[in-house]
Amino acid sequence: MEPSNPAAPTGSDDNRDLALMRRIGQGDHAAFAELVEIHQHAVVGTVTKMLGNATEAEDVAQQVFVRVWRSAVRYQPSAKFTTWLFTITRNLVFNEIRRRQRKPAVSLDEREEQQAGSVAADGEMKPDESALLAELETAVDTAIQRLPEKQRMAVVLRRYQEMAYEDIGEILGLSLPAVKSLLFRARTQLREDLQKYLDG
Repeated sequence: MEPSNPAAPTGSDDNRDLALMRRIGQGDHAAFAELVEIHQHAVVGTVTKMLGNATEAEDVAQQVFVRVWRSAVRYQPSAKFTTWLFTITRNLVFNEIRRRQRKPAVSLDEREEQQAGSVAADGEMKPDESALLAELETAVDTAIQRLPEKQRMAVVLRRYQEMAYEDIGEILGLSLPAVKSLLFRARTQLREDLQKYLDG
């Protein structure tokens, strides 16, 4: 049985989002700003984990919300708002990944420097603790980056957004057994890649 998920949207959250979308469809900029405020952290965080680059993540997240604004007037809810939102996010992220495959992206060294810098900026920990945490976070992010795109998205949605398997399936267009199989393969690969940290 799936544990309760405190991060998942409740019915009242979805009703709030739907009410905001109705107002946005009427051209209400304040409603749009409120919707962005509610969801931008989750969207930016997901895109950052998928792409490994905070600057590009901001650009892609902005595109996600532009799509939301443009689609609002004809938006007809057939699933939870967050499922629809993350389906848009998935499409734009996968497009960016494919664009990168045609064009060389940020090097792994540069990405690791960015990630280490974001951790070091905390400044609350002792230098050795900060370095160890930075190394572990970089290793986890790098291992996630090595996963195929659907596995990567499933892991990010499950691990960082704490989404239910059913919602991940809707976003990725997969059945529940397929999602579970996808996550099993991804976790197996991540364990292999991170074995030295798990042993430690």
